[in-house]
Amino acid sequence: MANPLERFIRLEQIKWRCNLSNGEERLGMLVPTTRADEDALLDLLNTTPFVDGVVQDRLSDAEEARVWLGERGGSGSPADWDAARQARDAIQAVVRGERPPTVLAPFLEGVAYRPVVSEHGVEWRLDAPAERASAVRAVLSWSALEGTKPGRLRPCANDECRLFLFDRSKTNQARWCSMAVCGNRMKARRHYQRARQAPDG
Repeated sequence: MANPLERFIRLEQIKWRCNLSNGEERLGMLVPTTRADEDALLDLLNTTPFVDGVVQDRLSDAEEARVWLGERGGSGSPADWDAARQARDAIQAVVRGERPPTVLAPFLEGVAYRPVVSEHGVEWRLDAPAERASAVRAVLSWSALEGTKPGRLRPCANDECRLFLFDRSKTNQARWCSMAVCGNRMKARRHYQRARQAPDG
């Protein structure tokens, strides 16, 4: 079976950084994400919305999940489905500040970027188990966003909403998953509260 996550990254695309580990300097790399990676991650995180006050899981049905994951580069197998839901729940908790990023480590077991020399020079090939393709892609996308665009992936500021947003604005001040929905709802709530607190007269 072809690896659905196999991809090649040119050396010049990689951002390098030095990390100190136990007093030793180690070279690490930040592999860039594509817009499709970012969108797929946000789509995954937003598959557990509140609907009429109840949390829904849009990946709870095996057949619908198979199609959904397949459209976003996953294998759609039962194992891929299970791992994707677990990774989603873990990343949601990390982004909300409820869990440390170390909870994501199990999803990357057996995953490696390997240098490959071709006629174009050195490229990096991502090798990942097909049964965790969607989970691996989500975790790597989250990591790359944290490294290159920190703080832009965050929960909606409406405490009655479970959705997330990725702020691509220059000011990085977006608060709502949707200004038309949550933004207006919160404005209306503040207006109602001010009206109630205003003195009669």
